[in-house]
Amino acid sequence: MPYALFIGLRYLRAKRREGFISLITAIATAGVAIGVMTLNIVLGVMTGFEEDLRDRILGFTPHVLVTGYGTSMADDPALEATLRALPGVVVAAPYVQGQAMLSSAANVAGIMLRGVDPAPGGALDFARHLRAGRIEDLAVKHEVTRDASGATVMLPGIILGKELARQLDVQVGDPVNLVSPVAIPTAIGAVPKVKRFAVVGLFEAGMVEYDSALAYIGLADAQRFFDLDRAVSGVEVRTDDLDHADAVGAAIARAVGFSYQVRSWREINYNLFSAIKLEKTVYFVVLLLIVLVAAFNIVATLVMVVMEKRKDIAVLKSMGATRPGIAQIFIYKGLVIGGVGTVVGSAAGLAVCELLGTYGIPLPKDVFYVSTVPVKIYPEYFALVVGVSLAICLLATLYPARQASRLVPVEAIRYD
Repeated sequence: MPYALFIGLRYLRAKRREGFISLITAIATAGVAIGVMTLNIVLGVMTGFEEDLRDRILGFTPHVLVTGYGTSMADDPALEATLRALPGVVVAAPYVQGQAMLSSAANVAGIMLRGVDPAPGGALDFARHLRAGRIEDLAVKHEVTRDASGATVMLPGIILGKELARQLDVQVGDPVNLVSPVAIPTAIGAVPKVKRFAVVGLFEAGMVEYDSALAYIGLADAQRFFDLDRAVSGVEVRTDDLDHADAVGAAIARAVGFSYQVRSWREINYNLFSAIKLEKTVYFVVLLLIVLVAAFNIVATLVMVVMEKRKDIAVLKSMGATRPGIAQIFIYKGLVIGGVGTVVGSAAGLAVCELLGTYGIPLPKDVFYVSTVPVKIYPEYFALVVGVSLAICLLATLYPARQASRLVPVEAIRYD
């Protein structure tokens, strides 16, 4: 063992008359541990919220979206076949999207209407948010009672968000009227286009933007309702790996040329996820101040140790110890303090994150879109915190170590 490390470790065991220095050493270690633990917990919770939000959004947003430069584009089977042949593409399916109004006997609401392929395993993963019904129910007509006489009628299906269904006061099996904002010219003037649908399913994303303003019908029904003939709004693409969506989008852009716009889910939701990333970065920087405060305690501890050990330093130098060797003694001591605090803080942070993930902290459902605090642990985030903490602790040792190495032996032992 190098003598600098041996002496540095020996200085950690303070004598009785150096009890105050030992107390400050313990406080510095605890400060580093608390800072590292807090930082790891906050990063875990922030990452959990980010990924939960991302998963909810991607239930209603494709990984990659291919659209034309107008409001619609031709439904080209050759384009879809080209997309499916690209590496990383799992599903490529056309969709129709437009604004409409939905009315019931109780209320009226403006909605964003989406027409999708009713086959299971489509480009969207919103089926896991369904609370009633199935996506396949959009492909068939359903029998609904027309009036009090008991007469029935066969209607195509529509899936609503739970909040939208609450606003309209409808349940699965109830009829609703879909109203187009574009009026139809007739002999007596322009009249709104109205088509009846049967509610066949309800979904709950936990996000009011979707639950209160989104409805799904079959692709063919949407084309007829919006008078698109065989046109569609675009093609939704699902990739085999969410993190590769940008690369797959770039490959699609090269394959289809400049005739289409290609955007990944990150580009579609750029403002939202940029804000979340900025918020996480700010939290990281602010909470690092806790570690920085603990680092000042390390500086104070080492400065007092240098003052207390002036005679020891003078003797070591008289015996041939070099200036770098003297500096290393205090660098080692500071790194041990910071290292112990970092390890303890990381272990405590991991334990708290595991407890949060197992038992959870309940959240008010009318405020948050999740019922408990989500936590997601990534080893690379823990490694980043450990690295930054050790770097701060190392920087904190440089000034005391430099002062110790510059001590002149004659001046230290002149009056002893």
